[in-house]
Amino acid sequence: MSSYANLPAPSPEQGLNRYMQEIRKFPLLEPEEEYMLAKRWVDHQDTAAAHRMVTSHLRLAAKIAMGYRGYGLPQAEVISEANVGLMQAVKRFDPEKGFRLATYAMWWIRASIQEYILRSWSLVKLGTTSAQKKLFFNLRKAKAKLGALEEGDLRPENVAQIARDLNVTEDEVVDMNRRLSGGDASLNATVGSDGDSVTQWQDWLEDTDADQAADYEARDELDMRRELLMVAMEALNDREKDILVQRRLSDQPVTLEELSESYGVSRERIRQIEVRAFEKLQSRMRELARGKGMLIPA
Repeated sequence: MSSYANLPAPSPEQGLNRYMQEIRKFPLLEPEEEYMLAKRWVDHQDTAAAHRMVTSHLRLAAKIAMGYRGYGLPQAEVISEANVGLMQAVKRFDPEKGFRLATYAMWWIRASIQEYILRSWSLVKLGTTSAQKKLFFNLRKAKAKLGALEEGDLRPENVAQIARDLNVTEDEVVDMNRRLSGGDASLNATVGSDGDSVTQWQDWLEDTDADQAADYEARDELDMRRELLMVAMEALNDREKDILVQRRLSDQPVTLEELSESYGVSRERIRQIEVRAFEKLQSRMRELARGKGMLIPA
């Protein structure tokens, strides 16, 4: 699991069409088969079992990756990052929790892709507040909701609506839309044909959550994690809580120097308190999560 050299990998030279053809060769797993493979990995570190779980979900990773097109990044690299997230999910998946690997893997795949996108865009001036990051990853969805996905510059009324919905300024909406416009690839683009039959990108993608159950479960888990965070914060004393909030939970983190002056201690002492507080918070969240049958990734 330390490498995915044995997996098919998308590349500019190979072309995404060929990659999609290759990953469709791997069969999807029935629930019982998935459970047994996961048990073999958890109990015996069976890499062959882990490999089968990964390959059976490559279509899911590709489908999620295609949802992040339009950021001006090579689609092959986005899919590769999705596969990294998928491997991390398989590595940490616990079949005894009672849900399917696809539900759990969606979190890791999206996180891996988003981290890659933010790293890649770090050379471009992006806002660092939570609202601006929300705008970065939700602008396309907001435009689609308004029927403005194909527009270049947005109409003023659409700009105003998106700004209200995402809690940002209208100037930020206009600026982000101009950065993200262009370089878009349609799922309806033709990638091949066979006689009278024309194949499009979307034809290669398996819809693994057509009943939306996985999406609802994912949202419920996110809400639960937020509640756990609020409860776990009570394990910290006032100084630890204040320093952790200002250093790690603030839209504009305070520097060690500023906090050292505020508390009248050295920068190193502030750093030590921050690290200790974060470790206490993680430990308390895992303890609370176990009591609710949840898994908090390390």
